[in-house]
Order: sequence, then structure tokens, then C-alpha cells
Amino acid sequence: MNVTVHIPDDLARRLGTASEVERRALEALALEEYKLGHLTKPELRRLLGFGTRDALDGFLKAHGVFEPYSIADIERERQDLHRLGF
Repeated sequence: MNVTVHIPDDLARRLGTASEVERRALEALALEEYKLGHLTKPELRRLLGFGTRDALDGFLKAHGVFEPYSIADIERERQDLHRLGF
């Protein structure tokens, strides 16, 4: 799908090249849709063209998006470590 966004010329010049604006717009849309739960991590990775999960995790971290981590998660990890002898 191709989407066209009309930006006044005087503003467009300040926003960067067409490819820079296109990439930033794609990232902003994809990130918001991920936060809303409309995209999964694999879908987000595919949409943004990241080759690895680490690259996607770096992108999410750079944008202040972190996986939810609860007390139950900590307890489960503590029990796993205990079972492994740590």
C-alpha cells in the first residue's frame, strides 16, 4: 500500500529529504500501532524491515517502549533460577 501525505513545501524543506520523512512517518505510524496492540512484534519487525529481534528491541528501547514486566514475572524467574541452582 502506498500512502501520500501532503506537506507544505516550506515545512517539507525543514523536515529533511523525502526518504527521511517517509521513514520517520512509517516508524511513527508503526510504533503507535504496536503500542495500541494492532501489531505484534514480528509484524512490527517485518513492517520496519529489521533483520533481527535485537535490532527491533534496540528500536523499541530508543523510543522508550519496554515490555511490561510484573512482580509475577520476577517471581517466575526467581523460581526458575532456584530450580537451576542459582
